[in-house]
Amino acid sequence: MTDLPRPAGLRARWLAGGFAVLFLAVIAGIAFGPVGLPPAGVAAELLNLIPGVHLHSGLNEREIAIITELRLPRVVLGLLVGSMLALAGGCYQGVFRNSLADPYLLGVAAGAGLGATVAIALNARGSVPLFAFGGALAAVALTYLLGAAGGRDRSTSTLILAGIAISSFLAAVQTYLLQRHSDTIREVYSWLLGQLATDGWGDVTLILPYAFGSALVVLLLRRELDVLSVGDAEAATLGLHPARSRLILVIAASLATAAAVAVSGLIGFVGIIVPHVVRLIAGPSYRAILPLSMLYGGAFLILADLIARTAAAPSELPIGVVTAFLGAPFFVLVLRTTRSTRM
Repeated sequence: MTDLPRPAGLRARWLAGGFAVLFLAVIAGIAFGPVGLPPAGVAAELLNLIPGVHLHSGLNEREIAIITELRLPRVVLGLLVGSMLALAGGCYQGVFRNSLADPYLLGVAAGAGLGATVAIALNARGSVPLFAFGGALAAVALTYLLGAAGGRDRSTSTLILAGIAISSFLAAVQTYLLQRHSDTIREVYSWLLGQLATDGWGDVTLILPYAFGSALVVLLLRRELDVLSVGDAEAATLGLHPARSRLILVIAASLATAAAVAVSGLIGFVGIIVPHVVRLIAGPSYRAILPLSMLYGGAFLILADLIARTAAAPSELPIGVVTAFLGAPFFVLVLRTTRSTRM
């Protein structure tokens, strides 16, 4: 492949800053709650998880159990879900060359919502993640099949339109099911608004293989997103196969989104806002945007979950409400800033 002019890559200070923000978010997510824990002690206990490190945290056995058995699994789940949604959002924005693209663009949200609704309606609540995961992937597959009508290359505009059509159809089916099973409406909407409640490490182990595999594929191909940004025709002259690269990236990003949605419900704005923030910090190269989006996305969702747990204590807010409350004003600010810079 002919080399493009090399954009600014991933700088060490950006990476160090991302890890620092993530570490502070993890400490905050564990330290604050109904039982307050000293942040220094929490940090020491987290460092004790590293082989060969032995620090005195000053915490008793009960406090250590709260960290390892209750709060740490939820924080790690938030880290994984936030990282996957931010990574998928950044990937979709590069694939479709549209800064408004988000992880739910191709019908993942509608498919997952329908799958969860079917599981709850069938009283198979233990299978909600499986049904949501299958529904999300089925929606993306249907979108691609419908997009095939636009030609063998499946242009980005055709895929977007197909995603809108599939989302509308699946949402209609979901509405019909809710009307037929009105007793499940409250439970379904509770799932749709997003949640990170977990009884242990089960959800983490469920999502981890998909998160690792999807992230590995997207990060290995992130330079191809920079090539795709110049347009399909130019990318082809540089030796890239645009349709094949786009398909692989979309599959990986959709798999990450489906896995995240399966264990957390629908959490909006993470996949739009976090890549925007990273783009303002690190520039337009996806070699920097994608890995940094994973770090900041994880930190963002951990802090959003902390607000959800504590803002209305002892009750808990849906995390999707928190991300929308934080995200909508920032999104408006980004749009105004973008408009001002173009004028």
